Amino acid sequence: MDKHRTRFRRYEGGDPLAAPVDIAEALDAIGESVMGGSSPERAMQEFLRRGGQSQTGLDDLARRVAERRRDLLQKNNLDGTMQQIKELLDKAVLEERKQLARDVDMDDADRAFAELRLETLPRSPAAAVSDLNGYDWQSRQAREDFEKIKDLLGRELLDQRFAGMKQALENASAADKAAINEMLSDLNELLEKHQRGEDTPEDFDEFMSKHGEQFPEHPANIDELLDSLAKRAAAAQRMLNSMSPAQRDELMKLSAEAFGSPELMQSLSQLDANLQALRPGENWGGSEQFDGEQGLGLGDGTGALQDLADLDELAEQLAQSYGGARMDDVDLDKLARQLGDQAAVDARTLRELEKALRNSGTLRKDSSGQLKLTPKAMRQLGKALLRDVATRMSGRQGQRETRKAGLAGEQSGATRPWEFGDTEPWDIPRTVLNGVQRRLGGGGGRLITIDDVEVGETEARTQAAVALLVDTSFSMAMDGRWVPMKRTALALHTLITSRFRGDHLQLIGFGRHAEVMDIEQLTALDAMWDKGTNLHHALLLANRHFRKHPNAQPVLLIVTDGEPTSHLEPDGQVFFSYPPHPQTVAHSVRELDNSARLGAQITIFRLGDDAGLARFIDSLAKRVDGTVIAPELDDLGVAVVDSYLGSRDPSAPGAGSAGGAYGAASDGTPSAWRSGYGDWLGGGRGFWVDPEQ
Repeated sequence: MDKHRTRFRRYEGGDPLAAPVDIAEALDAIGESVMGGSSPERAMQEFLRRGGQSQTGLDDLARRVAERRRDLLQKNNLDGTMQQIKELLDKAVLEERKQLARDVDMDDADRAFAELRLETLPRSPAAAVSDLNGYDWQSRQAREDFEKIKDLLGRELLDQRFAGMKQALENASAADKAAINEMLSDLNELLEKHQRGEDTPEDFDEFMSKHGEQFPEHPANIDELLDSLAKRAAAAQRMLNSMSPAQRDELMKLSAEAFGSPELMQSLSQLDANLQALRPGENWGGSEQFDGEQGLGLGDGTGALQDLADLDELAEQLAQSYGGARMDDVDLDKLARQLGDQAAVDARTLRELEKALRNSGTLRKDSSGQLKLTPKAMRQLGKALLRDVATRMSGRQGQRETRKAGLAGEQSGATRPWEFGDTEPWDIPRTVLNGVQRRLGGGGGRLITIDDVEVGETEARTQAAVALLVDTSFSMAMDGRWVPMKRTALALHTLITSRFRGDHLQLIGFGRHAEVMDIEQLTALDAMWDKGTNLHHALLLANRHFRKHPNAQPVLLIVTDGEPTSHLEPDGQVFFSYPPHPQTVAHSVRELDNSARLGAQITIFRLGDDAGLARFIDSLAKRVDGTVIAPELDDLGVAVVDSYLGSRDPSAPGAGSAGGAYGAASDGTPSAWRSGYGDWLGGGRGFWVDPEQ
């Protein structure tokens, strides 16, 4: 036999020319979960379970697996073969009685004896078949029907161990049955040699060259042969275990009649013993409860038990609840057999999505082996949030999106070489001229390189030092403000790092104490159980940031839902008191005054409807000529971004004061959206363009 025969496997489905999976939706969902306190690994698994808008998830596939398993048990029973035998037996007896009644030449005494024998047959089909073994049938049709019982038993018993034998051996000749007996004998001999460790690859090849047509799976070696045979034999044993004691007893008695000889059952019993010894890890002791009305034969019942085993494996694979679980673990061939090709396509898409998330630079393992969102992932999430902010602002304004170029300040007419972080428009004539001169001078290469680029200079090139202070006290998480706070920080961070790179942003989280955080740390921050709102410490860090950038315009943005309840003592210890201690308030007010003396434009975003908090925040804002905005949670990101964009032009009407767009301004008078939105369109900060455009 050819050792190098071609092997094929099932096509996994799907369009081979389809575009790679889009991870944008998955990344948005994962980012949202991470900002809510979930780990990236858990967030990814949750998305794979839930699926997307147009993507079936693992939970739906698992539900269909459970339904398929339930249907197999509720629609079927294991009486199929026994019912067929009873029907053939009843038919044979009826035909014989008809023949006895119409045979006028038969001796009356013989007729009476034969009728009596038929009348007194045992109720048990197995006992009746045994009684009729030596009966002299008068009806040819009755004799044929009775022989069909033995033929059916033989084919069903073989079908239990070798799928498809029932159909293959229908109307089999004596030579066909002899060939089967020879195959079983050779197979048992091969397995026994393998068990003793005496077999060789040549033994297997010789067996397959002689009996290979009986094994459509075309196993490549004896281990593959053993695996397929043992799984089927174990399912046959589980079927036997699932029968009632009466059913098992009937079947055992009838098995000896298979093909009219006990040889077949002896060979099959020997095969089962060899397989159990070689594959003890298979499930030989399980059972199921079949409660349906549709009878299954021995072969079909064994197939159903195999299906149930496959479904149990699929349920475990789809649950992904064990350590180190991956979508690669899901057996797509089994899934296609049990649920259809589309289910396998859906699972394969989820597998590709998981691989894309792990391999596309959006997730990485840290030193502890835990998955983390990469800076690339943070940028993608930030762009999505920023697009959402732009959509909300455009929607409130009632205008279409407009693409404008330029930055704050009038063009001076002069140009200069482009530097990293510049957002001024290119001077195209000067840039092209530089490229031409370089090529004429022998530089060669591309028509334009980065060194050729020049941008238009503006009269005013200002920078901002931005400090975003976000309350990380437990009340923020308890009242559902944790994720909106993180989304706001990420949106502002993305805007500044992608469109206003000259500005200096510092993110400061303040709970019982304050801490400067990078965006990855803030977005992954779990809800803190420590009580305390240390605005004093946060302002100390913000003012230090402003002093580091003396030539930049200080912009102070504070997001909080509570009054200050802790402050730093001179020795660095944290003092906490609730209700707020006058000393804590005094420390916070003094440091806010320092921010004002540094020239900071101050906006406080008050979350919640507490009247006492509102009075306190309003008094702080009036003291430093700041602005108070009370946005709805969904509008927090829009409010903060709009305030930042308007912070450059305090003389513009309503600049930095978009309170009316989101809630009430400090004086309680709603301001028009236009006043805050005007800076977005052309105020001091200039117009920013959607990063995806």
